[in-house]
Amino acid sequence: MERRAFLKSVVLGGTAFTIGSAAWPRVFSQAAGGPGPYGALAGADLNGWQLPAGFTSRVIGTSGIPVLPSLYLWHTDPDGGATFATGDGGWIYTSNCEASTGGGAGMVRFDSSGQVVDARRILSGTSRNCAGGPTPWGTWLSCEETATGQVWECDPAGVAAAVARPAMGRFNHEAAAVDPVRQHVYLTEDQGDGGLYRFVPSAWPSLAAGTLQVMTEVAGMLGWATVPDPDGSPVPCRDQVATMKLFNGGEGLWYDSGKVYLTTKGDNRVRTYDPVANTLTTIYDDGTSPTPVLTGVDNVTVSRSGDVFVAEDGGNMELVILSVEGDHAPFARLTGVAASELTGPAFSPDGLRLYVSSQRSPGRTYEISGPFRATPGGGTTTTTASTTTTTVATTTTTAAPAITLSATRRVTKGKRYVDLVWSGATASTVEVRRNGSVVATTANDGQHTDNLNKAKGTFRYRVSHVGGSPISNEVAVTF
Repeated sequence: MERRAFLKSVVLGGTAFTIGSAAWPRVFSQAAGGPGPYGALAGADLNGWQLPAGFTSRVIGTSGIPVLPSLYLWHTDPDGGATFATGDGGWIYTSNCEASTGGGAGMVRFDSSGQVVDARRILSGTSRNCAGGPTPWGTWLSCEETATGQVWECDPAGVAAAVARPAMGRFNHEAAAVDPVRQHVYLTEDQGDGGLYRFVPSAWPSLAAGTLQVMTEVAGMLGWATVPDPDGSPVPCRDQVATMKLFNGGEGLWYDSGKVYLTTKGDNRVRTYDPVANTLTTIYDDGTSPTPVLTGVDNVTVSRSGDVFVAEDGGNMELVILSVEGDHAPFARLTGVAASELTGPAFSPDGLRLYVSSQRSPGRTYEISGPFRATPGGGTTTTTASTTTTTVATTTTTAAPAITLSATRRVTKGKRYVDLVWSGATASTVEVRRNGSVVATTANDGQHTDNLNKAKGTFRYRVSHVGGSPISNEVAVTF
């Protein structure tokens, strides 16, 4: 089903969905030890949560038990999740099911006062649906963590049928994050030698067709290369590009204010990717942090104030906050649960409620409510006399691209052309990219004309040295 028909089905179901996200500029340094903006944790409440002062928890769903007033038995192995505002002032929380048999996803719906009013399945017949991500147009991307796993685009209300998106690749999918500015979808791969992928839709925002790319690294310089065979058979996607940058167990992804946040469990790191500067920056490294409170990094989300919340897979079952100020500290700790992991952290659209699940023993989804700060510096920070050690951020790439690109559109005798002009490239030849794919390799004479014939739509261009780095700013032309 194409996106237009898909969304029509969603609207006909009675609700249009939006994602609430503030656009604060994020200034992040390498996280250092500190108490965090919410202070120390209190003793465990009746649900087993240790929370800061002013916060409370409640159970939303327990595996195998109906989520009242619905008859839906909350699924086992709850994993990645997200929230979606509804037109009546309420919202929906979607939750994946990572079971090998009977996977998929479910949802729980809240009214404007926060009361549960419905719950149901939104995806069935899939396997090991691990994490995923929301889209700006109000759908949930559910990712299968199997060797031939796919991304499934779901209606959060469960009215329209979910649709597989094979063009986004078949591999051990973990999470997805949408960059609405540059019109890309980032994808992690849960493998010790996995990649970070980028899907470039052919006709934004439809995910039915497009180009799958993977991040590359050559002599410390990052780039992107097309994956020749996205179906991953017989050669897995991660083995098709020799210069692919390796990520040790890709896990959570989240897009916020121009940055992509990603976690890797094999080396216990949290990074940001800046698509404009084309840089990766480590903001937490368990191996170098002076206070390594975060282990088993997994799902990640970002609050209204720009604070990063990371769920632990194992560890001591904590949600850890990496604050804008540079502190890293436990925000919440679940006690009395063994052999489990925290999954699916996501804030309600108003930013005042945080949803998170314990995947096993039993599977259970919670809501944490309280005075979450709306802006950096908001709330109360408890300080004590101590020595603070600050670790400088680790950057693995070069400075921002030096190539500057401009474009002019024209129509001659019914045909459409785009005249590109650039400066700053130093190689003898350059690559011209249209909508993420190389369409020409040409002499570096500072100009090139792209003949679109009679094609219509929006076309995004960039110019780079051969291999994809350094690369210019992006320009868009619409006919």
